[in-house]
Parts: sequence; C-alpha cells; structure tokens
Amino acid sequence: MESSSASDEDAEVRDGLKPLQTPLVPSFDGALEGYRRKTSSSADPRPHDIRMSTGQQQQLQLSIGDRKRDPDTVDAGSSPAKKLRRTSPRHTTRAAVDLQGSSPPGPASALIRAGSVAHPSPKKKKVKRASSCYAPPSKYAHLVNKLTDSLASDLICVFVGLNPGIRTATTGHAYNHPSNLFWKLLHKSGCTPRLCRAEEDGDMPSLYDLGLTNIVSRPTKDGNELSKAEMDAGVADLEVKIATHKPEAVAIVGKAIWESLWRVRHGRNIKKEQFKYGWQDDSERMGVVETGKSPWPGAKVFVATTTSGLAAGMRPHEKEEVWEELGHWVKNKRRQRTEETGRLTDAATANTQS
Repeated sequence: MESSSASDEDAEVRDGLKPLQTPLVPSFDGALEGYRRKTSSSADPRPHDIRMSTGQQQQLQLSIGDRKRDPDTVDAGSSPAKKLRRTSPRHTTRAAVDLQGSSPPGPASALIRAGSVAHPSPKKKKVKRASSCYAPPSKYAHLVNKLTDSLASDLICVFVGLNPGIRTATTGHAYNHPSNLFWKLLHKSGCTPRLCRAEEDGDMPSLYDLGLTNIVSRPTKDGNELSKAEMDAGVADLEVKIATHKPEAVAIVGKAIWESLWRVRHGRNIKKEQFKYGWQDDSERMGVVETGKSPWPGAKVFVATTTSGLAAGMRPHEKEEVWEELGHWVKNKRRQRTEETGRLTDAATANTQS
C-alpha cells in the first residue's frame, strides 16, 4: 500500500510539472517565430525592432543548423568564398533563447548573437621600394669594374651614359641589365638595323660607327648613389674624349647627365623652361677645339631619355618618340657615308685600271 501511494504521489508531481517552453537546442522555425511574435506585439516599437532580412535568416539558420558539419567554419549561403565563424554550442543556444527574451534585439544583434560574421580582411599595403641615396665609393670597392669605353675616331655618334650598374660592371658589357631599354631603343629608333646584344658593345664602332662611354666610371646600384659633385667632375674628361675622337654627334642618355654638363658650363642649374629633349643649340657643341693646328667646331649634342628600367618618369612610347628623332638622323648619316665610300671605292678602282 505504501509503494502504491508513493507511486500515485510521484505521478501527481510529474503531472504538475510545467513543460519546458524553450528546448535546449531550439529549431530555426521556433526561434524565428518567437522573434517575429515579439517584434509584432510590441506596443511601443523602437527603431531597431525590425524584421530579419532573408540574408539574416540564412545567417541565423547556419549558426544553429546541422551540428554534424565542420565545427569551426561553415559556408555562407551559396558563396563558397565567404566563411562564418561558428560559436560554441552554449553561445548558439543562448542566441536562440535571446530572440524569445524580453528585450528584442537590434538590427545586427541577431547575427552577432547567432555567430560572429567574418569581416573582410584589411587590404595589404603595397611596400614601396626604398629610394637609394648617395653611396660612397667604399660601398662597391670590392667590385672589379670590367667595363671599358667603346670608342674610335670619326664616329657618327657617341652615346654617353651615367655610370655602369652592378651587372654591367661585373660582366664588362654596357647596359647589360635585363630591365634596361638601351639596346631595344637603339634598334627601334633605327640607330642599328637589328637588335644587338650587350655582349656586342665593343663591336659598335666597327659595325655601325657608334661609340659608348660614361660620365662617371665607378659602378653603383643606380644613379641616386652618385653625388652631383662627382658627376660634375666627370665633365672635363668627357670633353677630352669627344675632342680626341671627334664624332659627328654626342647623344646624352638621360636628363641628369645634361643637367651636370649645364652646371659646369654655365655655373648654375638649368631652369625648367630651358631644358628640352632632342637637338640642342649649336652653342652647346661638345669637344670644341679652338686653338692649335687642327681647330674643330665640336660635336652636335642630342639629349635622349634615360633607358634605365628604374626610371618611370616617361612612358615607353614617349621615350620612343624622342629616340626616333635621333635614329632618323643616324640612318641618314650612315647612308651618306655608305654612298660616299662607294664613290671613293669606284674612283679608286677607275684610277687603278687607267
């Protein structure tokens, strides 16, 4: 009898228990219905009491959905590229319960409570190449500069570069860096009938009546590692080379070289409005010999663009336009020399036969 009465009392207690209103792991439909019921029945709706958009519903469904999927990340909707960070089961359950609580969530709170949304990663800042500054000669004292001038008498044109780069100095061939456009511009402008290689620099005088030299002989990584003083100091030696070999023209390969020549000649910096690419005034001829047994009027001066791949001041087509003017002149001079040589050859042959 005692056991029977105890069982009856247990049954009454069990029957009197109030069933749980919220399951430990609520379904999406239940959580959504509670949220809608709460927001629609509020007597004094606040600005943040809004219905969830389709996207918010998808985010919430993902956060409390199938637990058999990857516990760390889940795909966001149909986009495989987007990832959501899943919260712990305890936080997921609480997020659903909060939707049915006394305080309606704000516009973004449903997503924040259901699971943290992945924010786009910040854009990586481009690392700018550090600009070079003056480097004393001791920095590259260990390098053996193998580069020599390619000069001969009575050339059509001598090209004057700034100074040898590291690769040029170690290989002994002018403009030898892959990014340098010298040989391409030389061919494209018409100064050479074909694209030559840096290894052919020593043959330029005999092949095409062209010469190569520099205003500064010591090698550096780029021109910024040279000082204006040592560039200016190289002007006198350059004038002697031109006066000795007497080319018809001198092509200055780069604005900085001409600025140095101008400083030495005029005792001041060239003004912006005074600088120009192309042929310079006749008063700016180089290597002029005024005294002695063989006076010489000097070589015409053409200022071309730099060919360094590190210089980005002009676009490729702009450089080509400047070089094209020089190339047209060189081609005409070479044709004239060929015709004159042919006439001299024919005259010499005729005199021999007679």
